[in-house]
Amino acid sequence: MTVLILGGTGEARALAAGLDTAGVAYVSSLAGRVRNPRLPVGDVRIGGFGGIDGLREYLRGNGIRRVVDATHPFAARISGNAAAACAAAGMPLLRLARPGWTGTGDWTWVDDHDAAAAVAARGASVFLSTGRQTLDRFLGPLARHRVLVRVVEPLDLDVPDSWTVLLARGPYTVDGERALLAGHGVDVLVTKDSGGDLTRAKLDAAAELGVRVVVVRRPPSPAGVPTVATVADAVAWATDSCAD
Repeated sequence: MTVLILGGTGEARALAAGLDTAGVAYVSSLAGRVRNPRLPVGDVRIGGFGGIDGLREYLRGNGIRRVVDATHPFAARISGNAAAACAAAGMPLLRLARPGWTGTGDWTWVDDHDAAAAVAARGASVFLSTGRQTLDRFLGPLARHRVLVRVVEPLDLDVPDSWTVLLARGPYTVDGERALLAGHGVDVLVTKDSGGDLTRAKLDAAAELGVRVVVVRRPPSPAGVPTVATVADAVAWATDSCAD
């Protein structure tokens, strides 16, 4: 039996390592949106499946018996496709989702990036940490603001002259984030509820400096899909399932 890991996250890489240690056959799938992704151990396929039908055919044609969706909490399309394809194929599916963030600072929760842009526009100097795929939602509302954008890869769109683009990859430290926020005079930080420790430091630094934080809520998970929060639980599920 082979487990398909829908990956691209630290949890997915840890899951691959865990299954490898447990002697469970698996293959990791990455969407291919990052040019130089951090690869997990074991077999890896890169690229989309071609929607729900394409994924269903892949499951049937490649000896897959279990699927773990360990994609990013905001990868709503692939999570939805996985739920639909697995249901159609009668395939067991587990969602591995890291817990969301909580904080005691000045946080404003919003439902989408358009709402986040509207709130951020009330500030003077904004730090956008939402990823490059949603930056177009901020171009209009923040066209005349001082904006710091941090992304892993170069942008494929033009940004205003008042914007500064920083290429960097986490993990980050509180000291480094504090210096970044203070150095750019940031008074509003915009992020999404990715959860985890990899990029948590910016939130702790913002709390120390009194920077307002705007957080985009996660999209809802597909209904009826069991979810675990730890890699250990996902390994146990896959190991128990494949032992049946």
